[in-house]
Amino acid sequence: MPDADRRDMQEKQLLNQMANKEQRPLPGRSNHDENLSQSAKKFQEAICVLLVELCERFTFFGIVCNMILFCTVKLGYRNYQAAIVNMCFVGTSMLTPVLVGWLAECFVGRIKLVCVCMFLHFLGTALLPVVAFPFEDIYIARRHILHMLTKREQKIVFYFALLTASLGIGGIRAIVCPLSAYNLEDCGPKELFSFFNWFNWLVNLNSAVVFVSISYIQKSVARNLGFLIPFVSVLMAMITIHMVRGEMIYKPKTDSSLLTTFGVIASALKKTCCVRYRYFSGSMTNWLDHAKENYGGQYSETQVESTKSLSRLFPLFAFQILYRTCIMQIPSGYYLQTMNSNLHFGGFVLPVAAMNVISIVPLLILVPILEQINSCLSNAKDTGHSPTIYIVVGQLSAALSVMVAGFSEIHRKHFPQVEQTLSEEVLLVSSMPCFHLAPQYILLGVAEALVTPSCSLLAFRLVPERIRGISMHFLTLFNGAGCFMGAFFVHTAHAGTQGNWFPHLLHEGKLERFFFFLASLMIVNTLGFWTIAHRYNNLNQEYTNEFRGSLPEEKLLKHEKAIKHYDSVLKSSPILSPMEKT
Repeated sequence: MPDADRRDMQEKQLLNQMANKEQRPLPGRSNHDENLSQSAKKFQEAICVLLVELCERFTFFGIVCNMILFCTVKLGYRNYQAAIVNMCFVGTSMLTPVLVGWLAECFVGRIKLVCVCMFLHFLGTALLPVVAFPFEDIYIARRHILHMLTKREQKIVFYFALLTASLGIGGIRAIVCPLSAYNLEDCGPKELFSFFNWFNWLVNLNSAVVFVSISYIQKSVARNLGFLIPFVSVLMAMITIHMVRGEMIYKPKTDSSLLTTFGVIASALKKTCCVRYRYFSGSMTNWLDHAKENYGGQYSETQVESTKSLSRLFPLFAFQILYRTCIMQIPSGYYLQTMNSNLHFGGFVLPVAAMNVISIVPLLILVPILEQINSCLSNAKDTGHSPTIYIVVGQLSAALSVMVAGFSEIHRKHFPQVEQTLSEEVLLVSSMPCFHLAPQYILLGVAEALVTPSCSLLAFRLVPERIRGISMHFLTLFNGAGCFMGAFFVHTAHAGTQGNWFPHLLHEGKLERFFFFLASLMIVNTLGFWTIAHRYNNLNQEYTNEFRGSLPEEKLLKHEKAIKHYDSVLKSSPILSPMEKT
């Protein structure tokens, strides 16, 4: 019996070993399954980011498309006041991603901050129906609930809702949907230009879907739009929570920060202005050298040289301010023109948001054409060509668009006035069909297709790898400054002409003069950029001449990349960088 028991035990051990061998996956199959799981996760991440982007755009444009109509009809604002509020909201929504990104990097964790931003976004969108946006009274089923808020309380809650919504939008754009989540460090100029072209195309395709949806909702169930916006915010929060639980929130590199860049500039300016440092600058090639430790500053040579390469792009960024002001005429001046035109078409009234789709259509058509042109030019010349020519042509298109808007305003006032109902208010508008305004929308769409990808390429390519995120932040800051510049122009034009250049009743004022003034400034801006465009022609020059390869850190980094080249050939690079783990 002991021998039999011993044999049974040996047989059981042998069977267990064979079972373990059968269950143990082969090395090749394990790697194959791991690659499949990673591919599935990447696909899931892409879908989640796309849905979050779609929901964020829906809530953002849902607010922007109804802002002027609500402010003028319901709150009793003048046209220039409503335009200023709308442009300031758009500008704030552009600046908050930079602020939130800095907070996530220096003070608060990304996961905690994205939860806070989601709450702020929902709070802002939920408060909008409280102040009757975009309608005056609340309809729940068949019950009609009247508002008890005074105008002053309504405005306070309204502005608080806009502020919290813009902060939430900043967190979503900076943390959940950042541009730096894509591995673009090893891409050449051609690949980068192609990426930014198609990225801009996808963003605007998303915007077109959102505008069409908003137009349909405004036409069919306009009273429920105020409740639909916070519902979409909740849906976006649920998707983001799923991304957090699945460790899909991107964690960028922290090689540099905005504080360091601003600190270098402030330190150099301070010492440049001091008289005692003027006599020790004989060997300095740039005023930013005052911030180096070698010259009594507190920043390393790497930090200062990186800032110097970034400062080369400041003229490029500055010339985008006025261009962004022209683009901001779509939710301000162009919106007022459309609202005061005949919106009837085929027996029904078109929503004002439908005109925004016209500005997106040329962009969706031009991007594939530009890709073919770039491919042909790249095949013909190894060095390719500079995107600055696209920026010049795009800025000229924006100037032409604003000029056409001025002539359209003169043409619009020649039509007799008719009554038109908007948001249950009867308004006197021109009988000119709103489609007569299509050329100015199309020209701005052409401008966006040419300028935005080109500026993104230059801002990303012409700086060292460690500060590419900072460079894109600065481009965003200058674009936001363009929105506030537009609000300043509107306020100045109204105050300086006593309301004649930006009137409350368009048929009694001279809005076309404001457009002609802006077009003349844009032409001068384009000529100014054309004079300095040669500085950004060489896309293969990633750094300034005095910076390229001069730093020990850069040499070590290149040497390390050369050593790891063999491993990089064996392993395919992922689409997205590693995700943050909670």
